[in-house]
Amino acid sequence: MRYIRYACIAVFAIALVAVALANRGMVTLKVLPNEIAGLFAVTPEVQLPLFVVIFLGIVVGLLVGFVWEWLREHAVRAENARNAREVRRLNREVKRLKSEKHEGEDEVLALLDEAS
Repeated sequence: MRYIRYACIAVFAIALVAVALANRGMVTLKVLPNEIAGLFAVTPEVQLPLFVVIFLGIVVGLLVGFVWEWLREHAVRAENARNAREVRRLNREVKRLKSEKHEGEDEVLALLDEAS
């Protein structure tokens, strides 16, 4: 199974290198359209290779997806935490009730009763 994972990583790495080599041309990335940039008297733009723009788009998309999923699952995580607290509370109550049940009894009989 480990070798299959390494093979998949290698294929993915080769594909990324191929995309990078095929898209080495420089592109101008503008932050604002010309009309809006003229209003503020700034023209924020940067020259980057196309593969950097592609990879940045993929990374930003993954980050947005991870954050979105984390926020979406908040209710499930909160419910799991409540259930875990309830389980711990009930376990403590069961121990307390068992100890109250065996007060004044012989310790050997209490141990045998707890084992069953």
